[in-house]
Amino acid sequence: MTLRLNRPTKLNALTPEICRALVHALLSAGEDKSVRAVVLTGAGRGFCTGADIDYLRDARERKDGRALTELLAIGKEICLAIASMPKVVIAALNGPVAGGGIGLALSCDIRVASQQASFMVAFGKLGLYPGFGSTYFMPRVVGWGRASQIFYTEEPLSVAEAYRIGMILRDYSPERFEDEVQKLAERIASGPPLTHRDLKHTLIGNARRELESALDEENRLLLNRFLSEDCAEGLAAFREKRPPRFRGC
Repeated sequence: MTLRLNRPTKLNALTPEICRALVHALLSAGEDKSVRAVVLTGAGRGFCTGADIDYLRDARERKDGRALTELLAIGKEICLAIASMPKVVIAALNGPVAGGGIGLALSCDIRVASQQASFMVAFGKLGLYPGFGSTYFMPRVVGWGRASQIFYTEEPLSVAEAYRIGMILRDYSPERFEDEVQKLAERIASGPPLTHRDLKHTLIGNARRELESALDEENRLLLNRFLSEDCAEGLAAFREKRPPRFRGC
């Protein structure tokens, strides 16, 4: 089964509505016995650029923490749905991956990318804390040292670099990408579903509780940063296309 984020004109930026739809689709796929593997990808030229900037800016101007809390709560449900479902979830990264899209991709069991993809953490540029499980998954996927460099420098990563550090399994030319994703999904789907279910349960083990706790703490810190003056400055700077001037307040 392929689940496709479908806001191509916004590079599939996340709102509560699209997140709720994704949670519902993931839960349905997890319960559907005819589904052996799930592919998560994006419509158009991007995978996902995280939370919708317009949504964030509007909520911050109103100092409406509830709007962000709603989005983060559903983001937590997405991460837990992927971790808990007994099916292998493949992130097919067809284009730019940024912000919360990084966490979304890292929460999946396997990641493959088009050579048109790129990776950018980007939270700090907005005066925000990383979200959607990024701080939990990143060090577990690429190691603590590399994760620290990615978070603190926020330098963009190429597909080649993402492959080198183990963030993605493989990369493919744009012409071959969809066919290769389909082949991978079919290969996994043809495997023993009970073994895959038990293997995923073993690999995750008690980490589900750890993940849930980490998401709660991440969301708490993100909400705190969202209500800061630095976040207001970061969002304003993004809109005005200038470097932000953070003051630590």
